[in-house]
Amino acid sequence: MMFRTIGVIGGGTMGQGISEMLAARGLDVILAEKTTEKLDRAFELIMVSLDKQIERWALTEAEKKSILSKIKRANSIQDMASCELVIETISEDLNAKKHVFFQLNQICSPQIILATNTSTLSVTEIAAITTHPERVIGLHFLHPVAKVNLVEIVRAMKTSDETYNLTRQFVDDVLTKKSIKVNESPGYITTRLICTLINEALHTLSEGVASAEDIDQAMRIGYDFKHGPLEMCDRFGLDAVLAALEGMFREYGDIKYRPSYLLKQMVRAGHLGAKTGEGFFRYDKDGDRL
Repeated sequence: MMFRTIGVIGGGTMGQGISEMLAARGLDVILAEKTTEKLDRAFELIMVSLDKQIERWALTEAEKKSILSKIKRANSIQDMASCELVIETISEDLNAKKHVFFQLNQICSPQIILATNTSTLSVTEIAAITTHPERVIGLHFLHPVAKVNLVEIVRAMKTSDETYNLTRQFVDDVLTKKSIKVNESPGYITTRLICTLINEALHTLSEGVASAEDIDQAMRIGYDFKHGPLEMCDRFGLDAVLAALEGMFREYGDIKYRPSYLLKQMVRAGHLGAKTGEGFFRYDKDGDRL
């Protein structure tokens, strides 16, 4: 199969990053959102990302124009019928994801691969809403998508060998990223391990063992982390981390996945991290730490 046009459903942080990365690889992208306002906002933030790369001399104006020309706004979800692969990247809400796949099942031919970027939800359960669950797979990109050269390819119970092999070829050869095969399990590898670390950092902070800054410095300097666990939590979104931990706690029943009460408090207060400007640290409108 030749991959030329990729559909992306959801223009949040991950949808923006995936769309930008695909376009930078020369692929045509059709980006869909629930409303025109959300779609416009996604494009605005993609342009902000590209402008910041230009400021760092990592990109030219010509390259920026080329990338933007590859990303098209979807008029409706019906536009996904013209794609070879569709990647769903909406919020971690099982019913919402199932609704999207129910629609895609009616729109897309059986040859089109349908992928979900979920990090904790069951790909098998999402696939079950379709009449061709064998063409449904998990494609878990990590944030920031352009910089992290790893993709977890998640096989659901009914994912076919053909779907898996084509998807791995797409990741390895077209995207030139390192693919890792994961048999479906809540949190896979990366989310399961990093959220456990973040949760322990939250317990350490709430117990008054050390300040947020010192906890992060300990891991950045001591273990060569690019960001400490609390800043990672801010950048992932505190609400997303909470949803991931709650999902794993529900599925595994192990107390180590039970979310810190501090995390719940922060989410209830609306301090969701970089996207709201305040979490454990403060951020400007472009997501840079103050």
